[in-house]
Amino acid sequence: MKPLDRFFEISARGSTIGAEIRGGVVTFIAMAYIVVLNPIILSGAADVTGETLDFAQVSATTSLAAGAMTILFGVVARLPFAFAAGLGINSFLATTVVGSLTWAEAMGLVVINGLIIVTLAATGLRRLVFDAVPIQLKLAITAGIGMFILFIGLVDAGFIGSTGVGSPPVGLGRDGLGSIDTVPTVVFVITLLLTGVLVARRVRGGILIGLVTGTVIAGVIEAVWKLGPAAERPGGWGLSVPTLSGSPFALPDLSLVGAVSLDSFGRIGVLSAVMLVFTLVFANFFDAMGTLTGLSREAGLCDDQGNFPRLRSALVVEGVGAVVGGATSSSSNTVFIESGAGIEEGARTGLANLVTGALFLAAMFVTPLASVVPTEVAAAALVVVGAMMTAHLRHIDLSEFSVALPVVLTVAVMPFSYSIANGIGVGFIAWVVLRTAAGRFREISPLLWVVAAGFAVYFARAPLESIIG
Repeated sequence: MKPLDRFFEISARGSTIGAEIRGGVVTFIAMAYIVVLNPIILSGAADVTGETLDFAQVSATTSLAAGAMTILFGVVARLPFAFAAGLGINSFLATTVVGSLTWAEAMGLVVINGLIIVTLAATGLRRLVFDAVPIQLKLAITAGIGMFILFIGLVDAGFIGSTGVGSPPVGLGRDGLGSIDTVPTVVFVITLLLTGVLVARRVRGGILIGLVTGTVIAGVIEAVWKLGPAAERPGGWGLSVPTLSGSPFALPDLSLVGAVSLDSFGRIGVLSAVMLVFTLVFANFFDAMGTLTGLSREAGLCDDQGNFPRLRSALVVEGVGAVVGGATSSSSNTVFIESGAGIEEGARTGLANLVTGALFLAAMFVTPLASVVPTEVAAAALVVVGAMMTAHLRHIDLSEFSVALPVVLTVAVMPFSYSIANGIGVGFIAWVVLRTAAGRFREISPLLWVVAAGFAVYFARAPLESIIG
């Protein structure tokens, strides 16, 4: 065991092999919900041609990519930070990108995004760009993505719906008329409250326990009342009915591996494709950097400046996660904040990642179980994760209006416009304008002006494309 100890620096970091194994298992339990949640998000959206991704195939590649990237990061960076499909990116792909592209083309953009991040990390530019964005906007982006995810969860659950009129545009209930009148939405409420209690009481794997419990409740209800799908019966289940036919075990279908295309530039034009890649890079960029810094602090592995062992290697591998996620059609893979659960259990080295990664690879063989989880139950997890991300707002001092308005616009525009890109762009533009007006021009990095100008072009892309065309 001495070579293992030396390679991962287990004793040097005050850990033991037993603690690393326990930490790896706990991290997997805390993250396992992504094997269900990611395919629900991705398979629930039709692309520009009307095609959808297969739930079981996405679940299998989600496990494959998470397992492979978690193990790779553990071996290269030797840190206990596990990887899986990032919720912000997959929601962006499902709600925004595939409205104008095929799924293969969308995943091609994710691959390009990953290659850019790898290049930025390898050259050191990633750190420079990250430092150019003020901490207030970094936190606002994370919180805004959280609000976006939360809103998606409420809509998917039928807790909030369109009224079909101009004012108010949305209301309580699936039909927006102000009442919760379907059993699946009630199951969502029960699952949300249960999961919220578990997370509030710091129960490890609280989100997973909530998903499993909610699915069992939904399965019992379906067995008794035969609600069926909402497409066939009013008041039925949204996207998936909680029933299992056949064996819970199956060989993974990895048909989506390599199903990518780079034809997006021809379909929507160079400008639009570049702006989508730009948005993907930014979403990956800030979410990962913030999470890496937070986890390294939690593990006691970073210095006062936030630097931790093998920082550049960690950033390069994190970029590779986006490439692997796109290549497997599981969406960009990034480091998960839930790794903190394993750190609390004692994980301090990459050995814990080997355990977590192996469990993710094993999960590929139980994908039929994942399809049993109804959308309404998974939506509860979205709301909880969204609330966790929104909590980052507590670190922002909003006493200055030149800070408050850009931050609030960033957070609000994402869910209200149903676009992460819009929120980031509005926030950046508002920041450079208001901070300049407040006499803080010298505090604004030239790089931020370039980014803001790019977003201004992005928002005017329709008339610009008509002029160019």
